[in-house]
Amino acid sequence: MNTKTLVVSNRIRRGIVATVIITATLLILTWLLPESALPAATVHSSARGAAMGGAFTALAKSVNAAKYNPANLGLDGYQHYGLEVAALGASVTNNAFTLSDYNRYTGAVLSTADKRDIMEKIPIEGLSIDADIKASALSLALGRFALSVNGVGAADINLNRKIVDLVLNGNTFADTLDVSGSYSDAISYATLSFSYGMPVYSSGTRQLAVGLTASYIRGIAIEEVVKLRGLAATYEAGFQGQGEAVFRTATGGSGYGLDLGAALKLNDRYTVGARIENLVSRISWSKNPEEHGYIFEFDTATADDFDEDYVTSDDYSIDIGAFSASLPAVMNVGFARTSGKLLWAVEWTQGFRAAPGTSTKPRLALGAEYQPVSWLPLRGGFMAGGDRHTAFSFGSGLDLYGVYLDFAVITGATLSVYSAKGVNLAFSTGILF
Repeated sequence: MNTKTLVVSNRIRRGIVATVIITATLLILTWLLPESALPAATVHSSARGAAMGGAFTALAKSVNAAKYNPANLGLDGYQHYGLEVAALGASVTNNAFTLSDYNRYTGAVLSTADKRDIMEKIPIEGLSIDADIKASALSLALGRFALSVNGVGAADINLNRKIVDLVLNGNTFADTLDVSGSYSDAISYATLSFSYGMPVYSSGTRQLAVGLTASYIRGIAIEEVVKLRGLAATYEAGFQGQGEAVFRTATGGSGYGLDLGAALKLNDRYTVGARIENLVSRISWSKNPEEHGYIFEFDTATADDFDEDYVTSDDYSIDIGAFSASLPAVMNVGFARTSGKLLWAVEWTQGFRAAPGTSTKPRLALGAEYQPVSWLPLRGGFMAGGDRHTAFSFGSGLDLYGVYLDFAVITGATLSVYSAKGVNLAFSTGILF
């Protein structure tokens, strides 16, 4: 190995070591943060990122860099002047049934075999239903800086498997129903975000950059379960059961959030990136904070005397003081080929604490973009792992004279839309100067 090659190798190693140190520091800080109980939106408002399966941390430029990795704004070739006029990602999904299942069973008279098939499709942890939306408007990128206005809405519901079984098959003698594992959380908020990327090391085409996105968060509404318990049993003499549900709501609040990232441009062809979203976040819900509760109990009741004194219940709504909550912290680490007609990327996503919309199980994404002509990109991706179903994604768009219009669709375990466990779409449009 000659001296020149040795110097280059040492520089590359120093850049990689620096990235690892930065990533490890972010990782340690995230583990020290307080646990979050809020749901997280899992959609992509960038249609290009969604079409590539979300494997976009090392590829995102301009306005999209603010969404996926603000450190990219500090890299040469990633800085553009641009205005994204509108972007929207929307998703309604579940963890059990595909569109094909829906068409098969909706409106049909279910046989015993059909009910058994339905129950076998539901995971042990229960039937999960997620509705997410993420939108942005008039996002502006000016070189190393970006300013964006975003709106987020997320709702997550999980039903204990026994509840679905009861609905399908009814109760049996000496059967016990426990609602443990069920939950329902929802949140909506808007953010005004400022992003900045700064180079910290450069040698030829190699660059190391760090970046941050600081956000002012305006809470719109929240509903979260504080306590949910319930148990019912069937006996020869009748039913016995008791339960309690307590949840709190608010219709406004304010707070802050901080994302940190690092990006290492190995050369003009390959880039490594890492970001932690919501490394620090807090929303204080101070407008109309309320607690709502419902308690019930019944003892050896039968179907004939359920409306008599065998059943006792109580419900209440009270004003409470302002309460605070944080958004789930999630890390993304990606590696991408960034030049040529064929771009591709690999990405690893890791949540640090289990929460609705966030999983501690890692999720892997692969994505590619091919441009047969400069103005017509073709994109595809694949995602697996985490608490979400395996899925393919694809999309395209138009890019003429700096004006772009992109769209994306996410399916299920196959390329067919009938394998999708819900609907997941995205589009975005803007202009690069």
